[in-house]
Amino acid sequence: MNDDKYKKIVKSIRNFCDERDWSQFHDPKNLAISLNLEASEVLELFQWTLDNKINPEKENEIASELADVLYWLIMLSNHYNIDLLGALEDKMKINAKKYPIKKAKGISKKYTDL
Repeated sequence: MNDDKYKKIVKSIRNFCDERDWSQFHDPKNLAISLNLEASEVLELFQWTLDNKINPEKENEIASELADVLYWLIMLSNHYNIDLLGALEDKMKINAKKYPIKKAKGISKKYTDL
């Protein structure tokens, strides 16, 4: 996602909420709770699966649930004026140092256990 597209999405979300006067409900706690609830709905799609595959009848729901997660993630980052794409770039640089290829390739351990 490029910066312009991201900014357009953020503006669209802000307008959506402003038109409904919902900002009054969007304190950090409620945003974080909503993010977690939506992430749980993604997880629910995998509940009771035997082969880690989503039930074909529910497969079309994952895009919608992931969009809900992204919505609340953007809302929370916007509350704190966080450039989410920039934060992700920074985090990937940190992760590259924590998980150097020579130590981490093919290994699922936490960086403190490498």
